[in-house]
Amino acid sequence: MSNMVREILAFILTTSGWILVSSTLPTDYWKVSSIDGTVITTATFWSNLWKTCVTDSTGVSNCKDFPSMLALDGYIQVCRGLMISSVCLGFFGSIFALIGMKCTKIGGLDETKARVVCFAGLNFICTGLCSLAACSLYAHRITSEFFDPMFVAQKYELGAALFIGWAGSVLCILGGLIFCLSLSDGLDQSSSPHHSDRRAFINSGVSGISSRVVSQRQTSHNRRPDYSNTSQHFDKNVYV
Repeated sequence: MSNMVREILAFILTTSGWILVSSTLPTDYWKVSSIDGTVITTATFWSNLWKTCVTDSTGVSNCKDFPSMLALDGYIQVCRGLMISSVCLGFFGSIFALIGMKCTKIGGLDETKARVVCFAGLNFICTGLCSLAACSLYAHRITSEFFDPMFVAQKYELGAALFIGWAGSVLCILGGLIFCLSLSDGLDQSSSPHHSDRRAFINSGVSGISSRVVSQRQTSHNRRPDYSNTSQHFDKNVYV
């Protein structure tokens, strides 16, 4: 699988996960409970991060927003902060991914684009972790109250929004990991031309030096003086 195809797959995964995570924030059914009659369900209680509602058997819903943020339970405030952070991180991660992907014409060199894509992957991993922590904390509170025999108030069960949030978190984490793995491929591809040019330059230099040495040796061999006829130039008194 090429690096470009891998980045496109990661972008599809992360974008789908971010959309799922964003859709859980206004979703109604974070926790749900019902009161069953002999034939039909008489009332359905459900709640999310912003309000709590009840729906009767005729389909009429009565909702009540949480009156004060400071008067809320601590786990709801933490879940709100984590989900909003998750949505913001996913938004910036998608922008960085579009800039750094190889199929786009912006972002500069391949090495720079690889680093931008890796940063986008880290953003999406943080997006998935924030959403996963928020959904898990909310689900832990529901299950602890449901199985507590001393808890006498209305008991709730896990709503559909929690499962959507978990699925989106997994997609964001998987796509972010794929984006981070593309960093090494991008750096290798960007550095390979430099290494090949350097090797070609070194090889050309070595070949040039060797050719010079051979030519100098041949020149010195051709210029070697001939002492075979030197005796003809000496006269008879040369040894006196």
